[in-house]
Amino acid sequence: DALPIRIRQPHSSLCHTALTDIFVCVAESVAVMSVDLGSEWMKIAIVKPGVPMEIALNKESRRKTPVAVCLKENERLFGDSALGVAVKNPKVVYRFLQSILGKTADNPQVAQYQKHFPEHQMQRDEKRGTVFFKFSEELQYTPEELLGMILNYSRGLAQDFAEQLIKDAVITVPAYFNQAERRAVLQAAHIAGLKVLQLINDNTAVALNYGVFRRKDINSTAQVLLKANGAVCDTTATIVTYQTVKTKESGTQPQLQIRGVGFDRTLGGFEMELRLRDHLAKLFNEQKKSKKDVRENLRAMAKLLKEAQRLKTVLSANAEHMAQIEGLMDDIDFKAKVTRSEFEALCEDLFDRVPGPVTEALAAAEMSMDEIDQVILVGGSTRVPRVQDVLLKAVGKEELSKNINADEAAAMGAVYQAAALSKAFKVKPFLVRDAAVFPIQVEFSRETEEEDGVKTMKHNKRILFQRMAPYPQRKVITFNRYMDDFVFYINYGDLGFLGEQDLKVFGSQNLTTVKLSGVGSSFKKHSDAESKGIKAHFNMDESGVLILDRPEEKSDGEKAEEKEEDKKPKPQKKSKISEDITVELEVNDVLDPSTEDIEVLQDLTDRDLEKQEREKTLNSLEAFIFETQDKLYQDEYLAVVTEEEKEQITGKLSEASNWMDEEGYAAGTKELKEKLSELKKLCKAMFFRVEERKKWPDSLAALDSMLNHSTIFLKSVRLIPESDQIFTEVELKTLERVINETMTWKNETVAEQDKLSPTEKPVLLSKDIEAKRSLLDREVNYLLNKAKFVKPKPKDKAKDKNTTSTENSKANSTEDAEKVIPPKTEEVKPAEEPPTAEKKDEEPILELNPAENTDTGHSQSTNQSNIKIILT
Repeated sequence: DALPIRIRQPHSSLCHTALTDIFVCVAESVAVMSVDLGSEWMKIAIVKPGVPMEIALNKESRRKTPVAVCLKENERLFGDSALGVAVKNPKVVYRFLQSILGKTADNPQVAQYQKHFPEHQMQRDEKRGTVFFKFSEELQYTPEELLGMILNYSRGLAQDFAEQLIKDAVITVPAYFNQAERRAVLQAAHIAGLKVLQLINDNTAVALNYGVFRRKDINSTAQVLLKANGAVCDTTATIVTYQTVKTKESGTQPQLQIRGVGFDRTLGGFEMELRLRDHLAKLFNEQKKSKKDVRENLRAMAKLLKEAQRLKTVLSANAEHMAQIEGLMDDIDFKAKVTRSEFEALCEDLFDRVPGPVTEALAAAEMSMDEIDQVILVGGSTRVPRVQDVLLKAVGKEELSKNINADEAAAMGAVYQAAALSKAFKVKPFLVRDAAVFPIQVEFSRETEEEDGVKTMKHNKRILFQRMAPYPQRKVITFNRYMDDFVFYINYGDLGFLGEQDLKVFGSQNLTTVKLSGVGSSFKKHSDAESKGIKAHFNMDESGVLILDRPEEKSDGEKAEEKEEDKKPKPQKKSKISEDITVELEVNDVLDPSTEDIEVLQDLTDRDLEKQEREKTLNSLEAFIFETQDKLYQDEYLAVVTEEEKEQITGKLSEASNWMDEEGYAAGTKELKEKLSELKKLCKAMFFRVEERKKWPDSLAALDSMLNHSTIFLKSVRLIPESDQIFTEVELKTLERVINETMTWKNETVAEQDKLSPTEKPVLLSKDIEAKRSLLDREVNYLLNKAKFVKPKPKDKAKDKNTTSTENSKANSTEDAEKVIPPKTEEVKPAEEPPTAEKKDEEPILELNPAENTDTGHSQSTNQSNIKIILT
């Protein structure tokens, strides 16, 4: 079993933009997504070319989706569809999986989950020490697998919204997640086929979103903010500082740094809802409408939980409200009034715990409330009025800020980070310095010799990452005095700041046992070298996951260098010798799932895709039958079908409709596709005739327009004097032939079509009309392109005026004399500035300038002298 080492993929550096925060920097269209993965809800955001940052809507057009999966024998349901089943059959719906990720079977969180959801059969995984859900004798799923299904569903929603494939994602996790919990999320994402760019703490994502939209307000003076996040299952308080810092890569840029974090894992809205549910169950039993205890009915309790969730939201804005459920149990309706004061009395001890995370965050940051500039509320649970009152009293401020979208801030901050890490986008740099909530240290034992010569084993501890240490960060630890193979341990440091219950929930404090081999052989290989110890390189990456990059043995050896021509001896130079060490890693907290589990889930995904394909085909068949039956009553379709053909189509459609009602809903995808193909083949001729008749007006109009322009173009070109003519006679005759052939074909084909009945196969086809138009257009464009690149002929020098006058008088005296066009005295000068880009792409324009002189005796020569081809 290997240590959960994750190879970090390189990503593009943040690039500065002047106008927008995000813009596409490469032609390749690659969208990225973020998932704000909460206990009850998830919000999905995307960034794609043309869409800077946007929340992806689900299939119900909602901006948030329940984190729930329903497993039936032959299908899976997600989101709102799964919640709909939870009320009727709660044992097949799995929710609130986040609390048992990376937990062993004896963890108090697992027992608490089983208490809240007794309908699920949970068993111990003997190999991993964790739990799995036993769905049936053949099927069983781990929490990571179920979460992987949900993440795969979120990926599908993002791809449908973005209309393109998405693989890269940033996923939010609670700041208090330890190494085992973070690896569990990474495993679930791997099962879902997602490439995780980063696991970002949800409080950090909210802080990033807040800072991005207030970039102009950040300066070199640090601004200290306290963010209180009341979520469904937990409460977190975070102290964040914003200020500008200087960087080598991009100059002065804004930076956020997490200074302190406090949390309460079990203080959230879900616990309030559970207490409200139990209160409603008590009220129903007191009404004595049934002899049974409603608390023993799983379906009824699921209905009460759903009503409690609604009731909690309503009581945040109203002093009292009526809870009511139709057919709660045994067709008995339930109705009872609940006041806000009753709700607050049920959760009195929970409200007393609200200031706790704030106090912890201040202690971790070594700050006081006087140093806090602003307190911001985030999360749905902070909407409860009593929570706000208690928090306001605890912080001692005049007011609590609510100027941030409590539901979507984390998703938007995470997707901004996803765009920054992606190679497809350039993003205005916003530096993020997160903090490790739990310290990590290295422990090892070494034999030492006392003064009396007695050898003893001494246990050593070295802090690797202290509490609230910023990350990403690399560390190197050197082990001296080891000349043979040895073992060291990676464990958590002092967790004294956690309470007794939190320590039990935290799980194993031992992370990894590292066994190094090959140390002795390396020293023997370089016995004459001076040892510099064994160096172990550690890296806490952007996701807060610890990675042991590599251990190596380093020594300083001596190497003599002497040139042949140099007889004087030179001092020997030391060279560094580095040897890689063989590493064996043993995981001590929670093992990762096996690859076999991933293959099983891929089979389920393939089955879902097959089901979706069948539903799509079934819907297409139903729509085709209904729409075609309706079309047979429309005038445009009645005009092109005979009575016999209509009866045949109508009969087949009715037959298919009856088959759908009796056998079709149980038919396979292949059979449905064959039935649809058969109906389409039957109606193909009718649809073809209707479509052709629709296309005729526009197609014929386009052909007539092309014929008209081509004819005018040909006539104009033939008026150009022979001395200025740039087209050959063959080219002009070719265009003339194409014009005549097209005109003849059009007239004959239209006349032949007019003789046919609308029910017969048309001879005038839109594709033939388009082919004729394209051929004519090609011939004209050939001549225009030739004119664009032709070099102008050199003009004759101007003759003497007297000579010109004499020649003109001679020309006028005889009709058979050759007419001479006098050259213009103005010379065409080249343009001083190059043409603009718009004009460069324009087609050559043939411009006809009619003669101003209307004298009939000179009309021909005048027209010739004023005809110009102007090329732009």
